[in-house]
Amino acid sequence: MTSPGPTVGVIGTGAVGQSVGGALVASGLCGRLLVASRVPEQATALAADLDDMRAAIGSATQTRAVAVADLRHCSAVVIAVRAHFTNNRATDVRMGGAQVNAPVIGALAAQLRDCAGTVLMVTNPVDLMTRLFAETSGCTRVFGIGSGLDTARYRLTLARLLGVPMDAVRGHVIGEHGEAAVVCASSTTVNGQPLPVPLQQVRHELATRPGRISAGIGRTRCGPAGAVMAALRLALGMEDGVTELSASHRGAWLGIPLRFTAGRPVPCLPPLDDTEAWQLEAACTKLRAAYRTACDTPSHSLPSGRIS
Repeated sequence: MTSPGPTVGVIGTGAVGQSVGGALVASGLCGRLLVASRVPEQATALAADLDDMRAAIGSATQTRAVAVADLRHCSAVVIAVRAHFTNNRATDVRMGGAQVNAPVIGALAAQLRDCAGTVLMVTNPVDLMTRLFAETSGCTRVFGIGSGLDTARYRLTLARLLGVPMDAVRGHVIGEHGEAAVVCASSTTVNGQPLPVPLQQVRHELATRPGRISAGIGRTRCGPAGAVMAALRLALGMEDGVTELSASHRGAWLGIPLRFTAGRPVPCLPPLDDTEAWQLEAACTKLRAAYRTACDTPSHSLPSGRIS
């Protein structure tokens, strides 16, 4: 008799929460999928919709709506909540959610204090929210999704520019999931060989791609869900490999490559040239300062606005 698989919780029933839930049911990665939201009716509705999907495709994943506190014993919890606000920033767009999302994440951290499972943060600004959740909750396996998606976009972009298969490209994007991202061009290879990277074209695509997607469909959803799925397979020990996740580094939390073996992560930063090393230190400095401004003294009560 086969094991039913791990239990995974998803907090948030908006675009990303729905996409993650659908991917989990379709993949059969988990035996049970527990859905939580501040609005119980939304969690119940999403769980029912995912249950319909399960029935239609014959998935073994069982879905159920629960309260946040019921997720404490999950093997993994994905946090994809977002306070309702209008982001009017033209630059550093992801940082626009720091002040409003921090109380939401602080409240969830208090409810999930000392949870032993893996926590994957999706809420932006993801590097700050990952640190806030980890430091408030005391959980020891907290990672942020962001640089893994940036790296996937980098490999996809470079493959298209060079006319090669994506599998031929090896490289990393680290640092902030935002404007202080570091493209590790000096260690990038194609078919195992180093080559000059058209950095200006790559950076332009990485900077503008999320905005184009959001302008067309409201917000990015499938890409983040894909990054979550890739990280879950590694963190739950289903596969061994490397992905870029927000984790503690030099007094900040920012994206670095982690090599997972049987679910255990070890940092594996690539060699950096002088420019890349300076950019990474600048990202650390920026994120430390941003954290002090937005998250040092968070309120642990949920804001009056809805979250989804």
